[in-house]
Amino acid sequence: MKFELISLLGVQLDTEVYEVQVSTAAGPISIFPGHEPLVSVAVPGAISVRFKKGDNDEHLELFAIGGGVVEITKDGVKVLVDEADRGDDIKEAEAKTALDNALALKANAKDKIELEKASALVDRHQVRLNVAGLRRRKRR
Repeated sequence: MKFELISLLGVQLDTEVYEVQVSTAAGPISIFPGHEPLVSVAVPGAISVRFKKGDNDEHLELFAIGGGVVEITKDGVKVLVDEADRGDDIKEAEAKTALDNALALKANAKDKIELEKASALVDRHQVRLNVAGLRRRKRR
């Protein structure tokens, strides 16, 4: 099936795949060829892509997303997001430092606006750190 991952920066992935796993507002779903049509909200988390039926987990392509929209049609899957970070591009130590900094910003927020911005940063960097950890565990 065709899979498209599109962010504000452009097309991140546009290829034929066997399976896509994404977290939605209703919970995580796995999408295979022939899946029923669906439109759903994608929540912050990981998208994992299995290119061929026989691929094991170490061959999964991982992306960290901050949420978006998932559209499943008879022709394939399209995920529209503000940003998508490829798992192989995320440095775990940098993601951990960014998360620590975001947590400090949140702890020192002086008003609701600062708190909301810091909370969004915490969520973003927590997802990135989780994807970096998943990538590391799958490569073992």
